[in-house]
Amino acid sequence: MVKLDRITTGGGDKGQTSLVDGSRVPKQSARVEAYGSVDELNSLFGLVLLEALPEGVGPEIERIQNDLFDLGADLANPVGGPAGSGALRITENHVKRLEAEVERVTAILEPLTSFVLPGGTRAASWLHLARSVARRVERQAWRLVEEEGADAVNPLA
Repeated sequence: MVKLDRITTGGGDKGQTSLVDGSRVPKQSARVEAYGSVDELNSLFGLVLLEALPEGVGPEIERIQNDLFDLGADLANPVGGPAGSGALRITENHVKRLEAEVERVTAILEPLTSFVLPGGTRAASWLHLARSVARRVERQAWRLVEEEGADAVNPLA
């Protein structure tokens, strides 16, 4: 889990923000847009947790939220940043765990024959919104790779 000592830099921003490695980038950069959307996705999962959920779903969502904090930390720290910068890294184990969970859930669901209209319950509606934000995160991550190159981004993120 990401630990923070402070939440402000005290240096003013002038349209810039600091990354984990200390570099300054425009707030509208592809990197900041990507980790900002990861933060938004995490907040949506927080809303889901306020709803009535089937047994076992809440802890799974909380695990996903912690993984999203790790992902945001990766995106906020360019690969090759200074050693000891404290960023957590998404690993192959994260990917394998997510793939296994998708397989587990897919096995118990009816096969899809069409798109699913968002709605049903409030929890389902929040999850549909989270799904669409997750797709935005993916597009923004690819934009980041295009702008900064694959070497600047954790390939598993």
